Amino acid sequence: MLQEFKDFAMRGNVVDMAVGIIIGAAFGRIVSSFVTDVIMPPIGLAIGNVNFSNLFVNLGEIAYESVAAAEEAGAPIMKYGVFIQTVFDFLIVAFVIFMVIKGMNNMKRKQEEEPEAPPAPPEPSEEAKLLAEIRDALKQS
Repeated sequence: MLQEFKDFAMRGNVVDMAVGIIIGAAFGRIVSSFVTDVIMPPIGLAIGNVNFSNLFVNLGEIAYESVAAAEEAGAPIMKYGVFIQTVFDFLIVAFVIFMVIKGMNNMKRKQEEEPEAPPAPPEPSEEAKLLAEIRDALKQS
């Protein structure tokens, strides 16, 4: 059973999948930081200094100034700003992945379009070389 598991785990597809998941998780953190720290501040500024992460609907009776204050008090809230942020993250990740795949497909198409050089003719055998020498010698005599 241990050998079967080892064979399964060392199969190329499983290792490739594991590498893809690890790189995907790291890429997800990079994109989240890019969206949160680079993209969202100008968008928030453009629509009136709105901080999306602080947008919420208070379902309780007591008013709170921020999500943090409401969460600290244990108030029931709907954090729709976090949802908006997550949607922006998804859209940017999907667009980046689309562009990467599109670039890869273009490169693959260009490689397929490039004609391959015809193979070099095979080197003549020793017998063929010897026969050519005999032929050339007979032509000269």
